[in-house]
Amino acid sequence: MMKKLLLASMLLVGCAAEVSNDYQLLDGGTVNFASSDKLILINYWAIWCAPCRKEIPEFNELAAEHADEVIVLAVNFDGSQGDQLRKEMDKLGIEFPSLLEDPRARWDLEPVALLPETLLISRDGKLLKRLIGPQTKTTLEALL
Repeated sequence: MMKKLLLASMLLVGCAAEVSNDYQLLDGGTVNFASSDKLILINYWAIWCAPCRKEIPEFNELAAEHADEVIVLAVNFDGSQGDQLRKEMDKLGIEFPSLLEDPRARWDLEPVALLPETLLISRDGKLLKRLIGPQTKTTLEALL
């Protein structure tokens, strides 16, 4: 009986070790939602979304001025990848990193229905807030 318990626990530990909390970024590197030393803001945007275009400079300022407190990440609503994603980000002036995949499933969230949307993630990977609609630097700083 003891051998079966030991074998079962070893299998569970082995399986758990294969689960990754790392998400790839467009320009290389990864972000780990399970253990970050900063809060994380994930901003969902699209090239055709006027409110998204309006709020992006606010996120750029926040990311630059509060780099010691928060990581700002982008997710393209339309699923653009590679050179197309880079071109769209350049066109809108997005200066913060972009995730290559949407991490919403990790918090059991339904797909984005309205843009823009922003998620606030705790340092230990918990979803703290879902913000629908355009944000300002002031509304974002209040979250910090």
